[in-house]
Amino acid sequence: MARPKNSGFVEGEALLRRLRRLKIRADEAGAESSRAQLITLMDDIESVRRKLLRECARLDEELKLASVRVTAITAYTRVARSSRQPHGDGQ
Repeated sequence: MARPKNSGFVEGEALLRRLRRLKIRADEAGAESSRAQLITLMDDIESVRRKLLRECARLDEELKLASVRVTAITAYTRVARSSRQPHGDGQ
């Protein structure tokens, strides 16, 4: 099933907001935080990191597909233009 066109953008923005919140938590953690809290924070950060990497890979594939489409449209346009131009047959 295809994803809605804006869903990747919304998902990526949500991940970036979550990463910012985790950064604030990490800044506030300090030396008095327990080992368990730090491990949980590290796991959360790693989880967001993996999701962001997947999103980057998805965007990379989307850009490649867009590039292929642009190339195809350009080729189609050239062919369409050349078929409409007179062929210099002596007239």
